[in-house]
Amino acid sequence: MSAPYTIALVCLGNICRSPTAHVVLEQRLAEAGLDDRVAVASSGTGGWHEGDPMDPRSAAVLRDAGYDPSRHRARTFTRDWYAEHDLLLAMDHTNRADMIALAPTVEQESQVRMFRSFDPAADEHDDEVPDPWYGGPDGFRQVLAMIERTCDGLIEHLRTRL
Repeated sequence: MSAPYTIALVCLGNICRSPTAHVVLEQRLAEAGLDDRVAVASSGTGGWHEGDPMDPRSAAVLRDAGYDPSRHRARTFTRDWYAEHDLLLAMDHTNRADMIALAPTVEQESQVRMFRSFDPAADEHDDEVPDPWYGGPDGFRQVLAMIERTCDGLIEHLRTRL
């Protein structure tokens, strides 16, 4: 069996958006029967939460929706992630710029895409996953709905690619 296709999901602190996407994508991959062919990881461009669990508000929204957020521990994105992953998905343009700044070569920049490039509801003016950190519970629920929709689009992309 060949090595799995690897996807990394990246936000700022790796405690809200990217771990939510990580949990959702892993479950969607299992449901689609692709979990043996695709591996998922997440990280943040800032390292101040390294080793911390998911933000309790994100974890609560995931649990309420039937997901298990308990295994997450924050990690920091480094240039090594380019060698370790096939596809690097940024939650917003600032994350993407930080990731590109760490690209070992210009060619490897093509590994970086916006996460919502797989969202059928996204467009060129609305392609970021908003950071819910400073908002209330509704923001976390809206982010989860956006992530679920985008993961479904990503699964469809993976079905054709793999």
